Amino acid sequence: MTEPTAVIHDIGYRHYDGVRLGRGRATLALGVQSLRGVFGFGRTARAKIMPLLLIAIMLMPTVVSIGVMALAKQFIMPYPGYAVFMQAVVAVFLAAQSPYLVAPDLRFRVLPLYLSRPLAVTDYVVAKLAALAVALFGLLAVPITIQFVGELLVDLPGPPHTAEYLGALGGAVLYAVLLSSVGVALASFTPRRGLGVAVVIAFYMFTAAVSTLFYAVLSTTGRDDVAPWALILNPFFLVDAVQSAVFGTVPTNDEGYPPGIASCLILLAVIALAVTGVLLRYRKAAS
Repeated sequence: MTEPTAVIHDIGYRHYDGVRLGRGRATLALGVQSLRGVFGFGRTARAKIMPLLLIAIMLMPTVVSIGVMALAKQFIMPYPGYAVFMQAVVAVFLAAQSPYLVAPDLRFRVLPLYLSRPLAVTDYVVAKLAALAVALFGLLAVPITIQFVGELLVDLPGPPHTAEYLGALGGAVLYAVLLSSVGVALASFTPRRGLGVAVVIAFYMFTAAVSTLFYAVLSTTGRDDVAPWALILNPFFLVDAVQSAVFGTVPTNDEGYPPGIASCLILLAVIALAVTGVLLRYRKAAS
């Protein structure tokens, strides 16, 4: 009878003797990885199609505007109204990428692995919200920045529209914070990416339709003092109202908005409500 030849080697675990960078670096790493994933980097080629296509569509009005400025020496695309003009494209980007950031971790129940250490629920939420906010800011800021550079190079008659450009950049920050908070809040309540996309795009379509309908009804019935409040049911008009109040830009619509203080308070309330909803959702998922 032959003796067994198998040998079990106790190699143990390899100890890590390097520097432990802590929660801050872990949060930053998660945020950077999430931001790369929003634009399809590090993912399959199929995942890159949608964000790159939407970026190309966002740049089209800028290219046309620069061409018109070069040929006709005329400024046609106001910087503060760029986001409102392209709101459908921004909404599709938000609907496509918000579920990507949150749905897989919920569906495969890997959130406890993230939160084992050193990340906390707050760190995880901050990383995801910051990644989407930076992506949305880039989506809005890059086209208007290219247009502003084109305006300077074309050298139109009169001074450049620097104040409008800076106000539009400030508005892009507001758009990014509001839309990312709402998008992640809506997408985090379902682990299904397809359902998350449907929920976010349905929210945009519902608010846009209700805002327009209520405004039309109130205007035709002589309630001109109440009609502007209906406009800010649309998140894009809400930010446009705050943008015009805070940065002094010209409102996109000709009818005007509610008082600036009221619009600012509503904006802050919506952001606070959305972020609170995300935190409560992830604390429940982590438990």
